[in-house]
Amino acid sequence: MTPIAIEARDVRKRFGGVAALDGVDLGVQAGTVYALLGPNGAGKTTLIRAIVGLVRTDGGELRVLGSRMPNRQVLADIGYMTQAAALYMDLSAEENVRFFARVQGRGDVEWALRFVDLWDRRSSVTATLSGGMRTRLSLACTLVHRPSLLLLDEPTVGVDPQLRATMWDGLRQMAAEGTTILVSSHVMDEAARADRLGLIRNGRILAEGTVAELLTRAGVDNLEAAFLALAADR
Repeated sequence: MTPIAIEARDVRKRFGGVAALDGVDLGVQAGTVYALLGPNGAGKTTLIRAIVGLVRTDGGELRVLGSRMPNRQVLADIGYMTQAAALYMDLSAEENVRFFARVQGRGDVEWALRFVDLWDRRSSVTATLSGGMRTRLSLACTLVHRPSLLLLDEPTVGVDPQLRATMWDGLRQMAAEGTTILVSSHVMDEAARADRLGLIRNGRILAEGTVAELLTRAGVDNLEAAFLALAADR
């Protein structure tokens, strides 16, 4: 039986009067790509931050790589890419990636930069890079230590379609080699590249399954229509 890399049971989190997470149940198998698909404000970022231990939940249980979170030891096996690029603007691209490799105590800097197609720009000062390049550099910093679990929050925003496809090919290869990847997105065609999807809205998982399963359940032929139909049922 394939182990579960991420397990959430009745996870709840409120910010004032807003239920950001409203009883989330989720299971992500190791070595798979799982996409959280939903609009802005659906709870995707809050859930990812809870998984990595940056948000203290109000109830429920989260287990990551077999351990209940938060757990500092587990963090060494996690790569977390936020929506806002966490980079040092006065360092070069290579210096940024090398810094994060040293923080983690391991890393393959050249591999990470080639993965995001920035090896030829490794000497460029980060402040001179375009927004899309900074997004790619942030991804390189996230995966340089080859984590067992990658948490990617809207990772391809601002990335051109051709490179986005290349990046997804790379992520699929990492999953084939055993890395578990949880990615949030509001782009339907991008989420369709995942092994399984969780449709999230108002802090609740509306439905989950493969693309084919969700389309069949909704009785439609595209993900956008499926999301709208399943949301209407709730």
